[in-house]
Amino acid sequence: METATWILVIFLSVTLFIFLVVGIVLIVKLIGFITEAKKIVLTGQSIAEKADDVVDNVKDMTSVGGLVKTLVERYNTGKGKKSKK
Repeated sequence: METATWILVIFLSVTLFIFLVVGIVLIVKLIGFITEAKKIVLTGQSIAEKADDVVDNVKDMTSVGGLVKTLVERYNTGKGKKSKK
């Protein structure tokens, strides 16, 4: 082979090696990023569920129907305890 051919082969080999190393590093970083993003999504879902529970509790206590329902439940619970004695 001629010298120019060897130079081109070496140049292309080094370039391919650099791209492979950079690609592997980027894939490892991407996997770490995906893992962190999954943790953030799970935390966000947990916060949203808790906020939904709080909203339901506030809604039950502030609405007239919820207030009557709570009073009836407390009355029935207290009445049930008295009848068992």
